[in-house]
Amino acid sequence: MSTRASHHLQTGSEGEDLAISYLERKGWTILERNYRFERSEVDIVAYDQVCIVFLEVKTRRSSRFGYPEESVDERKQAHIHKASMAWLYERKMEKSPIRFDVIGIELQHDLPPIIEHIERAF
Repeated sequence: MSTRASHHLQTGSEGEDLAISYLERKGWTILERNYRFERSEVDIVAYDQVCIVFLEVKTRRSSRFGYPEESVDERKQAHIHKASMAWLYERKMEKSPIRFDVIGIELQHDLPPIIEHIERAF
């Protein structure tokens, strides 16, 4: 694996760790992390005391190329939806209320991270 790819994975993992801490502070229960179905993935599956929430986490070290949450395009949304339906089916929870959220995290040198949580993102 290249250094650049390794750095990218490290940044993504760091962002997911921050997102999980953020959600747990809000009282949410984390049900699963990095659920994969075929070629689709959901970063975090959580329960917010009302419904099951499928979350995509996007992390960047700068906003030079736009905000992290802006990179969740229709193609990515379709993959998240596919994986979430598989997750529900495997657990026989297809009738559960669900929601799709995006958490954008911007890591800043020597400053606290900026966390933007967009509920009902798509």
